[in-house]
Amino acid sequence: MSKHRWQTLGLGTLAGFRSMTAPALLSSNLLTYHPRALVGSPLRYLQKPVVAHGLKLLAAGEMTADKLPQMPDRITPVALLGRAGAGALVGAALYKINHDSQWRGALLGGVAAIAGSYLSFFLRKKTTEQSGLSSGLVGGLEDVLTLASGLALTKGTHAGEPQSRRWSL
Repeated sequence: MSKHRWQTLGLGTLAGFRSMTAPALLSSNLLTYHPRALVGSPLRYLQKPVVAHGLKLLAAGEMTADKLPQMPDRITPVALLGRAGAGALVGAALYKINHDSQWRGALLGGVAAIAGSYLSFFLRKKTTEQSGLSSGLVGGLEDVLTLASGLALTKGTHAGEPQSRRWSL
């Protein structure tokens, strides 16, 4: 499986954990690489500093708001739709950068985000119940896991850098 497919699966899943973190990390990474494949595409805005910084602010706000007791579950239809949209955005961008079908990338990223939403919802619920820790503390640990994984998937592997077109056997 190609690098951008793995990255789409990984970042899409992380969008299910925290919807704004995956697009924020990818957009920040794109500030370094400026792939030409995004020129002329609506996705080119992910390479703009104001978008990257705005997404970081939204991600920080989401991490903060997630700890509030009045926040709805991430698997409610509206929240799930937003997370699927974030995963689709990341997938479309990664596939476009690598000269692959944006639609396939969007579909893969969206489905991964939905799966990540359910996975993270039940994982957090079970961890909170079994450990006796507060939901907010478990959510903080989830934030750390999401950020560390996201950084590994973007900066650690140069997500914004197009894959070479060499033959791979």
